Amino acid sequence: MENPVAAVAAKTKLKVTTKVKTYVLDTNVLLHDPQSIFKFAENNLAIPVEVLEELDAIKGEQSTERGRNARWVHRILSELLPDSRSMLEGVRLETGGTLSVIINPLLADPALAGSPVLHKLRAVLPDLAKKDNRIIAAALYVKSAYPPPTILVTKDVNVALKARALGLEAQDYLNDKVPAGDEEAAYREIPLTIYELQRFCSEGAFDIDDAAAHGLALNDYVLLRSDEGKTMPARFYGDGVVRRLRLPDFVKAPGGIPVRARNLEQQFLMDALLDDSIALVTCQGKAGTGKTLLSIACALHQLHDDHARYDGVSISRPVIALGKDIGFLPGTLDEKMKPWLQPYFDALEVLIPSKPPKEPQFAAKKVSKKSRHDHSAPVAPAYPPTTYGGGSGGGGAALKPYERLIRSGMVEIEALAFIRGRSIARRFFILDEAQQLTPHEVKTVITRISEGSKIILLGDPAQIDNPYVDSRSNGLVYAQNRMKGHALSAHVKLTKGERSKLAELAADLL
Repeated sequence: MENPVAAVAAKTKLKVTTKVKTYVLDTNVLLHDPQSIFKFAENNLAIPVEVLEELDAIKGEQSTERGRNARWVHRILSELLPDSRSMLEGVRLETGGTLSVIINPLLADPALAGSPVLHKLRAVLPDLAKKDNRIIAAALYVKSAYPPPTILVTKDVNVALKARALGLEAQDYLNDKVPAGDEEAAYREIPLTIYELQRFCSEGAFDIDDAAAHGLALNDYVLLRSDEGKTMPARFYGDGVVRRLRLPDFVKAPGGIPVRARNLEQQFLMDALLDDSIALVTCQGKAGTGKTLLSIACALHQLHDDHARYDGVSISRPVIALGKDIGFLPGTLDEKMKPWLQPYFDALEVLIPSKPPKEPQFAAKKVSKKSRHDHSAPVAPAYPPTTYGGGSGGGGAALKPYERLIRSGMVEIEALAFIRGRSIARRFFILDEAQQLTPHEVKTVITRISEGSKIILLGDPAQIDNPYVDSRSNGLVYAQNRMKGHALSAHVKLTKGERSKLAELAADLL
């Protein structure tokens, strides 16, 4: 008996090659990567007409990445499908595959009203007014009408589950996912004899054999360990050479307190942050491992040394809320961004406290000295008060020490929504919560970095609130994976919490 769906499909003259797969693309795939159309090799691509409707509703978002990507997809499709014939029949792509826009006859042709395919579809998804359900229906039509295996590609987990309930294969967009593998270790240990370790300590470098160097990428961090338990951190420079880390005793913000690395992994991070030859640092770590504090401490330290390379620090993060959004925020750009960047203000308050901590050995001496003087005599504050509005009298709130850095432009707050087109020169750029960004968004940010600048990507792939990325497809792990092994980049993983015993326990157990 002739398949009525296939018979209707034959009248459309749609060009679909056999012996390959047919991929039906969901809207979120095109928004995630507008160039995805060219990344399916010699396979067939089908775009339901409902996807064009969803893109049309999004294209008006002027200041969002989604709006820009929707307009980009429209431009690509208008070039590939210039007339009605190409829309109906499809076109052949340079990659060897085909591209077609699907108008689903299951929902429009009365001749198919009683088809088993439509009956099954309505039994599982009765509400066909929803765009997601209509896109699934289009994929089901393609599967029933054309011979190649049909796969729905979507980044929406719920759409994938509903498609599988109908017997339709559904996949995530895998082109920009990092390879699946075992949990990556924070660093590798390399065994040496005690004499080799002593030679490394005296010379600052050592040649390791091919077996030890196997799998190491340029700028990977390692721990050299002798049989006697002696250890020494090092960095791999390629060609079998490991070198000693070049770390100061501490880093210090102007007028602030000294900060030292508390564990081995933090030593690795400080080395990467302070090395002028490394322009990109990616750092993964759970809450409380010191990502934020160390990054801002090393940034401020390099602004006031004898050979300052950077003119200032730029700080940004995606504005993706945890839980229910509280709506629009009032005020200037800095005031709008303040809630999102409060972790950095907290770190600055620690690094440059309003009241510098007293040295224990001088505390008793200072008390005895005060007892010999009149308590009514004014005492000069460690930080002269500065008020908003420039006045020294009352009426303005006193600025905190770190707020003077912000008002002077040494520390800037950047909004990612307005970063496109920028050229960021001689800045130490810190991008926090980078795991919330897509690979395309991270690429947009990194390509803004000019010569003489450095960018730090921080985040925890286990804490993702963006519904369209996961632990293998977010911008942080994507940048780490693609830039691995290049002389300009380094990666550090932090595993040991230093915020408090409670925070460490909660990060591990909850």
